[in-house]
Amino acid sequence: MTAHNKNIPASYRVTQLIRTVLSDMALGLFKVTHSGAAMLGLATAVGLVTLVARPDLRQEVEHHALGWLLQRQQTQSPAEPELPVEPQAAERATATLPHTLPAEQAKVAHWLSRKYRVAPEPLSVLVSEAFEVGRAVKIDPTLILAVMAIESRFNPFAQSPVGAQGLMQVLTKVHTEKYEDFGGKLAAFDPVANLRVGAKVLQDCIRRAGSIEGGLRLYVGAVTTDGADYINKVMAEHLRIQSVALGKPMPRDFPNFAPTPLPVTDPAPIDGAPSVSQEQEALAPITAPRAPVPSEVRPFRAS
Repeated sequence: MTAHNKNIPASYRVTQLIRTVLSDMALGLFKVTHSGAAMLGLATAVGLVTLVARPDLRQEVEHHALGWLLQRQQTQSPAEPELPVEPQAAERATATLPHTLPAEQAKVAHWLSRKYRVAPEPLSVLVSEAFEVGRAVKIDPTLILAVMAIESRFNPFAQSPVGAQGLMQVLTKVHTEKYEDFGGKLAAFDPVANLRVGAKVLQDCIRRAGSIEGGLRLYVGAVTTDGADYINKVMAEHLRIQSVALGKPMPRDFPNFAPTPLPVTDPAPIDGAPSVSQEQEALAPITAPRAPVPSEVRPFRAS
């Protein structure tokens, strides 16, 4: 036997030794793996039984698992840029709470908000400003609000085809100088600035025409028509808003205004005085396109 083993080549004996070691390692690995899988299966089964028997424990595990998944997702997702925070933004907003207004103004703000589908908070500022400006220019504030309603439906960014802008549709290119005290012509899109300038233009128109109806005719720039359609719309809305402010029933019938023709004058030319075309430019319509001026009508110029 010994002699026989001595005759076996050394390389063969090394190969057999390696095979034996690998076989033992594979057998050991199988046993360990088999035992580990069995233990894992057993642990899983025990865990499932425990979770079924303990709903509170199951909810806690689900909570922790969900938190881990969300955290992992946030870690893997690229961070999104954050918007800048501006704590002073509310101070810049043109808005106030309706209940802080006097009772009549609060009623008007709520009524206009429902009718024109505008938030009551910004409308409250406009209503309050209209009452304050109305006292200053001696115009019924409900008339100022009626003009805003018909002209822009309380849209501070409205613009007509001829360039009338803002709440009261003031023709900015004609009344640019009136916005100088507010920082320039871009103030036409500031609700309060537009309201104040529009009220001043309306005051000038009423003063020149001698009546509210005539003033509205000049305000809308009706030089070849009597402007009755626009005047009736504004005056009807004026009566509605006025009724709301006074707590009266809403009127059902409205007067039908037929403005009288403007006076015919033919003044002699004065050195340095503006020409008719210049005056017509100054009276450029605020909501309607300009039309040729008939010879029998002398246009007014809003200062």
